[in-house]
Amino acid sequence: MSDYVNVTELFGCDVFNDSVMQERLPKKVYKELKKTIEEGKELSMEVADVVAHEMKEWAIEKGATHYSHWFQPLTGVTAEKHDAFITAPREDGKVLMSFSGKELIKGEPDASSFPSGGLRATFEARGYTTWDCTSPAFVRHDAAGGILCIPTAFCSYTGEALDQKTPLLRSMEAINTQALRLLRLFGNTTSKRVTPSVGAEQEYFLIDKEKWLQRKDLTYTGRTLFGAMPPKGQEMDDHYLGTIRQRISAYMKEVNEECWKLGVTAKTQHNEVAPAQHELAPIYAPVNIAADHNQIMMRILKKVASRHGMRCLLHEKPFAGVNGSGKHNNWSLTTDDGINLLDPGKTPHENIQFLLVLTCILKAVDTHADLLRESAADVGNDQRLGGNEAPPAVISVFLGEQLGDVLDQLISTGTATHSKKGSILETGVKTLPDFMKDATDRNRTSPFAFTGNKFEFRMVGSRDSISECNVVLNTIAAEVFKEACDRLEKAEDFDMAVHDLIKEYAIDHQRIVFNGNGYAPEWAEEAKRRGLPNLPSMVDAIPALTTEKAVNLFEKFHVFTKAELESRAEIQYEIYAKAINIEAKTMIDIATKQIIPAVIRYTTVLADSINAVKAAGVTEVSVQAELLKKCSALLKETNEAMHTLSALVEKVPEVAEGRERAVYCREQVVKAMDALRKPVDELEMLVDKSMWPMPSYGDLIFEV
Repeated sequence: MSDYVNVTELFGCDVFNDSVMQERLPKKVYKELKKTIEEGKELSMEVADVVAHEMKEWAIEKGATHYSHWFQPLTGVTAEKHDAFITAPREDGKVLMSFSGKELIKGEPDASSFPSGGLRATFEARGYTTWDCTSPAFVRHDAAGGILCIPTAFCSYTGEALDQKTPLLRSMEAINTQALRLLRLFGNTTSKRVTPSVGAEQEYFLIDKEKWLQRKDLTYTGRTLFGAMPPKGQEMDDHYLGTIRQRISAYMKEVNEECWKLGVTAKTQHNEVAPAQHELAPIYAPVNIAADHNQIMMRILKKVASRHGMRCLLHEKPFAGVNGSGKHNNWSLTTDDGINLLDPGKTPHENIQFLLVLTCILKAVDTHADLLRESAADVGNDQRLGGNEAPPAVISVFLGEQLGDVLDQLISTGTATHSKKGSILETGVKTLPDFMKDATDRNRTSPFAFTGNKFEFRMVGSRDSISECNVVLNTIAAEVFKEACDRLEKAEDFDMAVHDLIKEYAIDHQRIVFNGNGYAPEWAEEAKRRGLPNLPSMVDAIPALTTEKAVNLFEKFHVFTKAELESRAEIQYEIYAKAINIEAKTMIDIATKQIIPAVIRYTTVLADSINAVKAAGVTEVSVQAELLKKCSALLKETNEAMHTLSALVEKVPEVAEGRERAVYCREQVVKAMDALRKPVDELEMLVDKSMWPMPSYGDLIFEV
């Protein structure tokens, strides 16, 4: 790979994007396809056949031999089945390469082996993938060669969504319809579409591959289940935005190039808070494309790490005691003609449309805080939320000084008459230019923070699809927009009605606004006093999916049916129980085969040392004896804790599936896992390093 990279030539070179379509498709076909993409018009099979042919020809020129309907089932990762372009050989032994419109539009993967939460029985195997023409196809190059990947939705034979994309596309339609109604009320007759725009910042860890291979907990579960803190962690704050090491720089360079080829706008990269932790952020994109791009980015992060002798960890909490990894979901609403509905302008107090949108979102988040929390529910997030740079599990909204002051005026007097301005930042150094600072500081402890012209939802886990949280954000906003429009469209005096509505929403939902320190212990008590839900674990959050309130919301906008919501809840419970079960079994395996034998070897060496020293005529062996006593006591505690955990794991299959099993794992198994980890981590601090069976935290996060 050359050092020189021409980004403008490289960017999107492996994407069947608009410029490629314009160049290769007949004008009439191109126009028909654009209508489908922009207006949702139905695509004829004749047009699909032409598009498929040109897409195949382009892909073959790029080195593709196969095509794949690339989709996002409820497993948390992407799925694909590769089909070659070849057809049956001719009589002369030659083979043709073909790809039809039918093959482009529809695929049929086996649906029985994907999670369905009871929607489909194992013998009901048929499922369909359908082309999402709004997200461009791309050619991916890897060890399998060139694969034409076609972004698709995935549903069952009876029409239920079995993936992340289908409900996301449904929610986009819902918010588009209601946001356009709102814009029309304010006299906007030119905007034709409102699209949620998202930028997802991706955090990750890099560790050495050889050390990763020596940690069975990392290979089986993605996180360390044992590990004592090293003498130094992240307390010096010297890694955050620090100089990027050469090995990591080479890795980041290749990641960027791979992303750019596939049209992913990798823009900002830096060292994160914890040692060995980094971040990559893209530019904003329509939410369904942003979700696809984030999945592509995660795959590239992992693939390129292997080439550089490293492993990329996307678990939310791979190391206890240091910063966890999240995915900051920056969400805004933009029109097709460039209007951002969340842009307050220079005088927010006078921007009535913005104030209505803002207070609608406050109402939406307050009303459905439990649902928004559930959208970020993940097994790994249970360890991450609430500490080490992660937001707390209580949903609140940060508005900052400027908007907070405007809201206070609305609540106290009914009218906002002024907005706080940004002042000049004086550095006190003559050679440094003074400049205008923002009117509002940022709050890194808030789970849902307004940051200039967007909301940043910081609770999402680093492995998760951003589709889930954006389905919720889109739909809850659509619900309140609809309610507001229903009232305002009937109003005799629109100006007075919108003024009253803004004031009403601001007063009724001010409890959700919190501009203080989300890490402060007092906040949990204050949140409880305000009546805000506190859902610390994934198991606590899952019931939010199937409340009457949630079912009414999603069915009203045709985003989910009640059956689809119930199935997703069952899948979440199943995922939680299975993940905890795997972690517990891994701990037992490591303790039995590695840790206990290592400690026995070490205590034997200590005992032999005591006997040898005494035989040499030296009676002072108190240091060795004390160490032997400590290690033996901790070894006994480890063995007992391991047997307790083993007994609990053996009972898991006997517990009824679903919520009951998930609760059992959280209440019984997780506590027993903590009890096993405690003595093992203490032993790591005592046992000779050369005899400890796995790399330490220090080895993993400081030796990359």
